[in-house]
Amino acid sequence: MLKTKVGYSQNADAFASGAETAKMAGLDCAKVGLLFTSCVFDQAEVLRGVRSVAGTHVLGCTSSAAICVKDGYLNAADGYAGIMSFGGDVEVGVAGAPKEEGACARKIGRQLAKEALAQLGGKKPAYFFMTASPAEEEKYLLGIQDVIGNVPVFGGSAADNTVEGKWSIICDDQIFDDGCAIALFATEAPMANLYTGQYRESDNVGVMTKVVNDRTLVEIDGEPAVKKYCQWTGKKEESVAGGNLLVATIFQPLGVKDITGRLTAVRHPMAANEDLSMNIGAKLCEKTAVIQLEMTPDEMVEANPKTIVLKNII
Repeated sequence: MLKTKVGYSQNADAFASGAETAKMAGLDCAKVGLLFTSCVFDQAEVLRGVRSVAGTHVLGCTSSAAICVKDGYLNAADGYAGIMSFGGDVEVGVAGAPKEEGACARKIGRQLAKEALAQLGGKKPAYFFMTASPAEEEKYLLGIQDVIGNVPVFGGSAADNTVEGKWSIICDDQIFDDGCAIALFATEAPMANLYTGQYRESDNVGVMTKVVNDRTLVEIDGEPAVKKYCQWTGKKEESVAGGNLLVATIFQPLGVKDITGRLTAVRHPMAANEDLSMNIGAKLCEKTAVIQLEMTPDEMVEANPKTIVLKNII
């Protein structure tokens, strides 16, 4: 039987927050803990607090603004931390590394997969967790899949509150701002991989006619991307300038639909540029459709419990 437990803390002291979180998560009886913290903390102190409770594998990243736990929404301005521990009938291989300037993200992904796989003693992973710095997540994933094949994955990008590069990745005793960390899980316990953000598709849709470097959306239907987005949503161009675009699009991001029509993946705008192009938080493909999504604040709060109910129905 696979055993998991969640712990969390909003103690403003980073060390205490790490210790309280690890204790509540039962990390001393687990094989790995997935750690998510506020970027305002000294991550070394958070990790020191965690280590005061358990020497178990720990990996994770800083989050943007908040994390969700079973008891609610944690967004204390002076810090928070959360851990999901995994134990029971599971073997875990953990690896992480910073990315040196000019290094190949796909090659790093391959190396991390090999290191983590070696810890499993020949067992095949059933799924894996990955966190990485923003920009090259897809490349790390390709490298990992070069080694372990098409295995279900969960996780996400490291983040901060203002997209200023104040994020951190944690892997055991390493803390770095550019790179990748993974945990491979070998277990016979069944798992379900359900992807949903509970956003609704609006009737605003267009073709991405110009994309630069995979993540800069320059034009939609031949018009500057920011201009087109503002036409769709009624927002003023000056109100979404620069980093304002990130907050302005929380409830009205963009999405792309997969070829089956069953999945619409969020492509969240991060910042508006002076030429009215926009930086996006994931890879885009030129000459494909982009949809403006929407959700209310109340719907966002309810999204997690609705997803859990949906998983149980499926």
